[in-house]
Amino acid sequence: KGKKKQVFESYLTLEEVSHGLKRGELIQVREAPQHMNDSILSPQDDTRDIFLDGIVARNRALDGDIVVVQVLPQDQWKVDKHSLVQLSVSVILRYSGAQGFFCFQAEKKCSFEDLTPVNMWFTAGKSPEQPSVSGLNREVLQRTAKVVYIVEKKHSRAATGFLKFVPNKPFAMFSPVDHRVPRINVPLADCPEDFRCRAGDYASTLYICRITNWEANSNFAEGRLMKTLGQAGEIEPETEGILLEYEVDFSEFSDEVLECLPKNLPWSIPPEEIRKRKDLREECIFTIDPATARDLDDALSCKRLPDGNFEVGVHIADVSYFVEEGGALDIIASQRATSVYLVQKVIPMLPRLLCEELCSLNPLSDRLTLSVIWKVTPEGKILSEWFGRTIIRSCVKLSYDHAQSMIEAPEKMFSAGELPPMDPEHPIDEIHQAVLDLHAIAKNLRAQRFTGGALRLDQLKLAFTLDKESMMPQGCFVYQYRDSNKLVEEFMLLANIATANHIYARFPEVALLRRHPPPKIKMVDELQEFCDQLGIDIDLSSAGALHRSIHATFGDDKYSSARKEVLTHMCSRPMQMALYFCTGAFNKETNFKHYALNVPLYTHFTSPIRRYADVIVHRLLVASLSGYQVQKQASHCNDKKKVSKRVQELSSELFFGVFVKECGPLDSEAMVMGVLDQSFDVLVLRYGVQKRIYCKVGLCLVSFRHHKVGKKSELVLLWAAEDLEEPPVEQVIALFTLVEVQLKVDGTAMKYGAVLKRPEESKC
Repeated sequence: KGKKKQVFESYLTLEEVSHGLKRGELIQVREAPQHMNDSILSPQDDTRDIFLDGIVARNRALDGDIVVVQVLPQDQWKVDKHSLVQLSVSVILRYSGAQGFFCFQAEKKCSFEDLTPVNMWFTAGKSPEQPSVSGLNREVLQRTAKVVYIVEKKHSRAATGFLKFVPNKPFAMFSPVDHRVPRINVPLADCPEDFRCRAGDYASTLYICRITNWEANSNFAEGRLMKTLGQAGEIEPETEGILLEYEVDFSEFSDEVLECLPKNLPWSIPPEEIRKRKDLREECIFTIDPATARDLDDALSCKRLPDGNFEVGVHIADVSYFVEEGGALDIIASQRATSVYLVQKVIPMLPRLLCEELCSLNPLSDRLTLSVIWKVTPEGKILSEWFGRTIIRSCVKLSYDHAQSMIEAPEKMFSAGELPPMDPEHPIDEIHQAVLDLHAIAKNLRAQRFTGGALRLDQLKLAFTLDKESMMPQGCFVYQYRDSNKLVEEFMLLANIATANHIYARFPEVALLRRHPPPKIKMVDELQEFCDQLGIDIDLSSAGALHRSIHATFGDDKYSSARKEVLTHMCSRPMQMALYFCTGAFNKETNFKHYALNVPLYTHFTSPIRRYADVIVHRLLVASLSGYQVQKQASHCNDKKKVSKRVQELSSELFFGVFVKECGPLDSEAMVMGVLDQSFDVLVLRYGVQKRIYCKVGLCLVSFRHHKVGKKSELVLLWAAEDLEEPPVEQVIALFTLVEVQLKVDGTAMKYGAVLKRPEESKC
């Protein structure tokens, strides 16, 4: 009596899990919930997806956790959500017991057993018996499972959110902003002193809370407040919340770490180190980076040879010289694993003295580097290759805009005032010619890569202009990827591929490489079927085939680029993440392949200031590491890279929310990217952002209905006419439909939504 009813099942023991995995009765997978109530998991073996139906089946696992699941008996499987239909919409299910089909009419969203046969079609005059659940093809059902064990809690268990007072309870209710995290009971002792009597004063105060426990007999987790962040809707508190939630270390570097840095400043290269290296300080070497970049870790050189060929060099900051393996600086760098780039600032992996001074390839300064130098034909054929430790002196810091202007004006004589300060030993026309030669070679290298089967899926990226004092967004624009960007990218790829082959040849058991698994077969097959039905000519059979078909002419009107962007987004969904790995962890070299680049070996070598994986690769050029250390660090780098990408996306969303709040509402054309039964997704063309529009929210509709022909979904919206005597206005929403939308804040601080405007562009 008085004992709480158990909500969740107890976890299996480690021994039970081990036996179950060996016998194939259990499956290990990474949790990726769409929201709090359910999740769809994709096993690594590319078998059909697994559905976790409800919070009980998730059994207290959170986003990113490595979990073990048990697939439930088939009679407990659920109808695939894509097969659920609304009133008066039919779905055809194959009957496996005979040569025929049944058409089922669903009176509501229902379970498999609720479907009632209302019509039948027969082939070859055969009449099958009355259908049953067991007689229907299981492809319409979705494997359903439950979590039985959490292998590793990858989720931080921290979340930003708001406190709510609960009468007659010794705790407050914490409601996370992230809907995939449960509500958390927080002791009143953690709350402000007057929270009990003045809870309303704290309604818009943002907190960070960490889950400390989640009992099997409770729907709610238990936790403690970590920190009061400040007022919701302000950039700095919101940013701090993102960083804490994703466990990004933004603390100042400790004295122990700073003790590892050179003491005698300004620092100069010791004479004994100069004697060990190839001296390239007299060569015409320069950097090309974003105008605001302060951590310059790569430089380029290009020299014409008497035989008509070129000597091309990629020169990378030698971070490993300053980061001694096993020291305090190395430990903190390995833990951070990557610099995190927010809209308004950078959270560096290394102290700023290294990032922005000693390691940064600043112009007119002697710097230590690792270089790859090739002899290359004008067509981009590699004739020879050299690796080594070098010293360089960059003659100028070019921005992408500077390099682009040189490419676009090959005959122009640039004046000193048009470019940044440069080394007088290398005149402007010498640098200009080197940029033009690199551009010409890069175009040939790029053409060869894509002819050889490489793939690139470009997606729109939003950039901001900020007020220099307040750092608030003044404007936003879609970032343009131009020839100067492609030039740098091409030679960084070439250096990374060359380095991968170099270290794997010398350290086949401990090389740190980067692989890109092929896309999920099931998702690719479904996408191919969907595109075929819509008459979209797309070939998903290989990376090269996809690149060729997606970059073929997609219409010749002004919206062709928008349709291409929507199609690119669709093709990105089946793609898997690229991953660092240690070569000793795999038995077959076929597992090493990078799908998108279509190369057998690839690594990261060119950004050691901001990526710890590159530091390991630099060390592997001169020394061997144990396989266990490399694989363990590779896994950590994967986790941190994923976090860094997500934090960067959230930072961009935060700043765009502020921009909409300050400058909105914002009107724009949009193109439909996907259609669901009560909502649809759009690409907002002016800003490159994606938003979901709900038919039941903010629209003056008489009604709406969803119908599906095969895999193609459409929504038919009926708008109330402005003149009551006129009939409703009909609007059909399908893939690639152009609509007018308005972006505006939705009442929640920093959050904005998209509202569909009437087809005739008048307000409702």
